[in-house]
Amino acid sequence: MKKKMIPVIVALVLIVIVALIGFGGRILDKYSYSKELADLNEYFGVADGELAIILQDEKVEQKALLRENAVYFDIDTMELYLNEGFYVDMGEQKLLYTTANDTVTTAFGGREYSDKAGSHPTEYATCFLEGERLYVAAEYVKMFANFSYELLDRHIQLYTQWGEKQMMEVLKDTQIRTLGGIKSPILRELEKGEKVELLNEMETWSEVKTSDSLIGYVENKRLGNGMTETELPVTDYVPAEYTSLSLPGKVNLGFHAIGGEAGNDTLEAMVAEGKGMNVIAPTWFSLNDNEGNFRSYASGEYVQQAHGYGLQVWGVWDNFNFKNETGADISTYQVLSSTTKRRQLARSMVDTSLGLGLDGINLDYEGLPQECGEHYVQFLKELSVLCRENGLILSVDSYVPFNFNNYYRLDIQGRVADYVIIMGYDEHWHGSGDPGSVASIDYVSNGLDRTLNEEQVPPEKVVNALPFYTILWQTEGANVTDQYITLNNVADYLQRVNVVPEWDEATCQNYAQWQSGNVTYQIWVEDAESISVKLNVMKAKNIGGVAVWRLGYGTEQAWDLVNAYANF
Repeated sequence: MKKKMIPVIVALVLIVIVALIGFGGRILDKYSYSKELADLNEYFGVADGELAIILQDEKVEQKALLRENAVYFDIDTMELYLNEGFYVDMGEQKLLYTTANDTVTTAFGGREYSDKAGSHPTEYATCFLEGERLYVAAEYVKMFANFSYELLDRHIQLYTQWGEKQMMEVLKDTQIRTLGGIKSPILRELEKGEKVELLNEMETWSEVKTSDSLIGYVENKRLGNGMTETELPVTDYVPAEYTSLSLPGKVNLGFHAIGGEAGNDTLEAMVAEGKGMNVIAPTWFSLNDNEGNFRSYASGEYVQQAHGYGLQVWGVWDNFNFKNETGADISTYQVLSSTTKRRQLARSMVDTSLGLGLDGINLDYEGLPQECGEHYVQFLKELSVLCRENGLILSVDSYVPFNFNNYYRLDIQGRVADYVIIMGYDEHWHGSGDPGSVASIDYVSNGLDRTLNEEQVPPEKVVNALPFYTILWQTEGANVTDQYITLNNVADYLQRVNVVPEWDEATCQNYAQWQSGNVTYQIWVEDAESISVKLNVMKAKNIGGVAVWRLGYGTEQAWDLVNAYANF
């Protein structure tokens, strides 16, 4: 019997031993450190030729490229993180960067760039097109931005900000892992004495960055001897300073609408109406084709006569009058999106202004589609360089800012132009079919606040343009029509129709509404009272001056108020 039990006992012992071994293995496996190595291509999310970007202490989704041992950023990544000032001309295959006093140009695939000083060779392709995406060499970008980068294994370390960082010493040979936990794959071994940057300290593990910019996790018990290091900022690039021309006091400008050469003969009458002005802006020039040429009603005699009255003359260039007058198919986009045409236009504007003896250029480009925004901004930059070189004041007429027209970039206008003239009217406009005020006080005040605060245009550069007109709205059923009434005619009109308006606190205008047959008439009056309130708001915001659209529409009382404001 005993002999028969021995095999059973042996079997049971073996089962227990196997069970203990299995259990112990599971215990050992549970508490042992994994030796699995992380797939670094998967960790960085890169394919051949790509480089992950570690921006400060974070791996971002964008990638860089490595070509001929040079690092390249695509244009969107560069604008997002490094510098948004570059301009891409896909048609002419050029990359431009305009500073306060020059435009630097390089060709796609080229190994040189040009500026006022001539051509300069580079040891790398400055930029290249791959598919539909433009890539720019990091070394080229460094000519126009302060940042540092280091090329590593499958990634680059990019710094655009500098400060203090917390460093820790590795106390014992260990590993940095992709996640906190001993089973997480290993990014690489860490040696005793190595220093890592502490990013996020947790209960038992900490997120750190190694000297070769691997971001992962190390056990707290392996770290110690904390210290603070101060990073040295990169300050190699010093941007050229934007200088501005300005009048000694506030701008007091009257727009002189001229529809033909004979209109120049009305200068004396306009000056008599707007006595106290220091700037007159004749609407002489209008884009008349898609090559960058313009129609001109300009007169040198007019300029001399205006100077004799003590006025500066800022010629107005627009993109709509010739088109509206003739029905010509003119595309501002076609002109401004071509570097060759855009430069020709800017050069011609400046040369024409100098030849006439003008004191400044007033740019009034309206109705631009959003896709034209970047080209318009580049035009302003290039034009401003020429104006700055030649002592011409550059003023730009702009809409009251809203989200839907922010591609006009008032922030950049405020940097490159001498004056930004906010057209503080057309809250409700001719032909809109939407009766309302041309310029309520909230529309004017809030528009100036957005210009000054959100768009950060310096207050001394901001000029608010007042409407010396209003709109009479006529509604019959669903049909809405309208007509302009000028400031100097509105009182007579209201008297003729025997209507007395009442003050409306919401708009700070006199308002009238009446019925005639089936037609409802509405008018938000612009008069000396409404102009006075607007001027008080402008005075409180301490902006750079006032403009009036337009000469020939005003009253003596309104001009007295404007001149009192300008000379306050």
